[in-house]
Amino acid sequence: MTEMVLNTNTLPEPLFRLIPTDKVYVKESDGIIQLTPVKNNVDSTVNLRGILSKYDDMSVDKFLERKRADKELDL
Repeated sequence: MTEMVLNTNTLPEPLFRLIPTDKVYVKESDGIIQLTPVKNNVDSTVNLRGILSKYDDMSVDKFLERKRADKELDL
């Protein structure tokens, strides 16, 4: 199974006209390809879960910096 999000500008013209959004979710499973429009106003960080859910400003760089500091303390 393959999953990805594509910009609709990369699609052929007949498909481009059928999709009302800028991005499309593509899923392929057992030879069947599904295209689902992606709403543009969805913020992927709105519903964070897990141990970092209380940190609104946690970026990858900040997370890695914290992990390095934890490793230094362990040594």
